[in-house]
Amino acid sequence: MLKGRAAIVTGASRGIGSAIALGLAKSGANIILNYNQNESGAKELLQAIEVIGVKTYLFQGDVSDFAQAGKMIDFALETFGRLDILVNNAGINRDNLLIKMKEEDFDRVLSVNLKGTFNCIKHASRIMMKQRYGKIINLSSIVGLVGNIGQANYAASKAGIIGLTKSLAKELAPRNITINAIAPGFISTEMTERLPDKIKEKMLNDIPLKKFGNTQDIAHLVEFLVSEKAGYITGQVINVDGGMVM
Repeated sequence: MLKGRAAIVTGASRGIGSAIALGLAKSGANIILNYNQNESGAKELLQAIEVIGVKTYLFQGDVSDFAQAGKMIDFALETFGRLDILVNNAGINRDNLLIKMKEEDFDRVLSVNLKGTFNCIKHASRIMMKQRYGKIINLSSIVGLVGNIGQANYAASKAGIIGLTKSLAKELAPRNITINAIAPGFISTEMTERLPDKIKEKMLNDIPLKKFGNTQDIAHLVEFLVSEKAGYITGQVINVDGGMVM
């Protein structure tokens, strides 16, 4: 389905990013796996994808750094000769109540989650505009839609991604570039597993389907949105949350 396409997945060393990269590889895409700190996880994923038979490379870099993001995009162009798919998944959280939240924790979350997404799109768009083709997926969150106590920084970053998605979708549509956002609900990952049991129990009660999602639920949607079957979909925010936010 994606044979010959060139993709970048940021924050690909674990969780949702890892599942997305593996899914794109199984669909035939060649991939740059971006990671910042988790080298062991990135190498493990690289080995798993190499078995599939597509071209796969690692790129270590902090997407919040404009220059590093640019080097990653340049590396993809030098390696594959094109860039068709960009999945902006890299993200962090530093949760705390407002009264206890440090300025640097607010700034860092916005820098990685929101500015990092901007940085990657800014550099990738010049390639995609010349190609007159591109598929961009931004990972937001339902927290960006409804907010959450103790996550003012994270919610602000994810809400910003929604505004960025809609604005750039309008700008880049004339060049046949689609941009959509995915807003996951409670997805079972290493990050969410660290939450206290009481919080997880409360969240489960708020989910109409009465179950948590898994990383494959996100990966399958990405595979669809970057395929030609979704060629007429752009500027959308799609919740994957078991009905938690309606």
